[in-house]
Amino acid sequence: GNNIHLCLIKEYQSVKTMIFAIEEINNNSKLLPNISLGYKMYDACSSVQLSIKKALAALNDPRSKSFSNLPCSRAPAPVLAVIGMSSTTYTQAVASVTNVNYFSACACLSDRTKYSTLFRTVPSDYYQSRALAQLVKHFGWNWVGTVRTDNDYGNDGIASFAQAAQEEGICIEYSAVISTVMTRQKYIKVIRLIKESSAKVVVAYLNAVAMKTFIEELALENATGIQWVGPLSWMTKRLPAKEEYYKIMGGTIGMALPNAVIPGLRDYLLNIHPFWNPEDSYLKELWEVVFNCSLNSKDVTKNKCTGAENLKDIKTEYNDEGEFRVPSCVYKALYSVAHALHNVYNCKDAQGPFINKTCADKMRVEPWQVGKFIVCSNTQSSVPKHVCTESCLPGTHKAVRKGQHICCFDCIPCAEGEISNQTNSLHCMSCPLDFRSSQEKTQCILKDTEFLSFEDIMGSLLVFLSFLGTLMTFCVVIIFILYHDTPVVRANNSELSFLLLFSLILCFLCSLTFIGQPSEWSCMLRHTVFGITFALCISCILAKTVVVLMAFRATLPGSNVMKWFGPCQQRMSVASFTLTQGLICMLWLLLSPPLPHKNVKSYKEKIILECEVGSMVAFCVVLGYIGFLSAVCFILAFLARKLPDNFNEAQLITFSMLIFCSVWITFIPAYISSPGKYTVAVEIFAILASSFGLLFCIFVPKCYVIIFKPDQNTRKVHSL
Repeated sequence: GNNIHLCLIKEYQSVKTMIFAIEEINNNSKLLPNISLGYKMYDACSSVQLSIKKALAALNDPRSKSFSNLPCSRAPAPVLAVIGMSSTTYTQAVASVTNVNYFSACACLSDRTKYSTLFRTVPSDYYQSRALAQLVKHFGWNWVGTVRTDNDYGNDGIASFAQAAQEEGICIEYSAVISTVMTRQKYIKVIRLIKESSAKVVVAYLNAVAMKTFIEELALENATGIQWVGPLSWMTKRLPAKEEYYKIMGGTIGMALPNAVIPGLRDYLLNIHPFWNPEDSYLKELWEVVFNCSLNSKDVTKNKCTGAENLKDIKTEYNDEGEFRVPSCVYKALYSVAHALHNVYNCKDAQGPFINKTCADKMRVEPWQVGKFIVCSNTQSSVPKHVCTESCLPGTHKAVRKGQHICCFDCIPCAEGEISNQTNSLHCMSCPLDFRSSQEKTQCILKDTEFLSFEDIMGSLLVFLSFLGTLMTFCVVIIFILYHDTPVVRANNSELSFLLLFSLILCFLCSLTFIGQPSEWSCMLRHTVFGITFALCISCILAKTVVVLMAFRATLPGSNVMKWFGPCQQRMSVASFTLTQGLICMLWLLLSPPLPHKNVKSYKEKIILECEVGSMVAFCVVLGYIGFLSAVCFILAFLARKLPDNFNEAQLITFSMLIFCSVWITFIPAYISSPGKYTVAVEIFAILASSFGLLFCIFVPKCYVIIFKPDQNTRKVHSL
């Protein structure tokens, strides 16, 4: 059919090119002077057996022996080289003789251990396969399918392409096989596989005949939307470029042999006519195919050839000068043999083509500028995307799907605190502790720092309460100064009362050291001042409680207990209790002081600036010491709560210590469970709450009596 006619045209073109080259060489006085090349041509009829038979027949022609007694100029010369064949399978069959091939590109023929006498004027498919893989990679396609002919050309070509594709990171979803003897149902099965596949780029490693049939079947099945990539075997053929197949093959890209202009060849190819050379049966067949006529007068199915037909009037693959790619390789094959023979006959000692001798310049190949004039299969100017999975954008990382190609993967967003700043990152990178990941997970940005500042609403409220407590304490001091001669103030040692009020002022003010950005000095100051001021405060209350008890015992007949706990002893006890706490704090600061600390564990998105206590043991000892003084004070006050009403100081101390202990017992779990800056707020709240508790329970009732109940502020009621 049409495939046979196509092969006839191309093979006859190669035959005529070979004859043209031989005649040109024989007419060249500088190449093989005084030597003429001859030729014998055999038709292998697309048969391996006939290929071998014809090759052996050429090598063992008995006529070359029967003329041994003739002069050299008349005796037939032996066959020195075989030119051809165009098929890899047939080339392998005759490769044992010196063979110069012009179109068998299979990489398998490069094995010099098997084909030591085989040479080619066409590049090996090994390089073409790698070039195809690099071409696919250039356009960012990493998810492709392949179709091949079931012969050495297709199988070895796709095998080389698969290896190169793997090196380039390209995945092959499927590899379908096309045979020249396939039924239409098998063609439909292959086409259905292509249409249903997710890979929309197909590398078709087919010979020209198989590709022609395949394109026709693709058109019947309307297999559109495929990006075809092809080798040199069919890329420059006319069929894929026909208008009726554009919707199928539009945008096809691939490799091709460089075209060449051979001076005089076209005119030589056109200068033929079956009437001039009637014994050329192939020319007759070519003529009938090209002009669709018959040279046989008995054939009534076609018009009779008139002899007026002229190849110059039509354009076919036979005489199209733009399709002289294969003839160029044939032409080179003949000249390579001629030059080899010329070198053999003219080789002189010390002038051969070996090391340190003269060599011809290698052919200089200019790289093809890819991507300048491309029409894509989507009929747009942009390069279509053909991937199994879109590239993972920055902010994600690749996770290969189990049991699938490496080109098929999932894009997993980076976790909090991790980033990826490259496309298709394999892993996410962790940000430094002081940094957090951006919302897009593409960069690390410095974390926001958080601490209880004076500008915060909570910080401002606590400052207000601190100054309010200080102001109220100053008011009590003023009242006590104004009424220092009254029984309420003088009762139970007014000196201790003023010292207690001073310590309460310090307690209210020490809460301010907990507000603001922690520094080395503020961290050491806040805990030590807190411990010492509260130790002073509780020591004063403890001394007042002991005074109450001693005062009651002093009222008993014959008791002189007050001389053992007079004002001097009271001052000494307060000083000793306070100095003990001061010594504990000093050791704390010397051994393991509180220091600023960046807490990056509580929150992932921000840093908490806080004071780390340093030595937890020292911190617990400071709190424990205050707790010990409070417990002793509470017990003594509780024991003295039922003393006569004149001495109700014990009841007030009992209530104040009850509130104080309750606040600090509640503080412990609240302190542990509060996050971030709220930890400091809880500590400040405990300081202020306990200070207000002491102020209200001990001094507000006295001020109430002084101001609103002056009738009760008498020596009779409050005498010792």
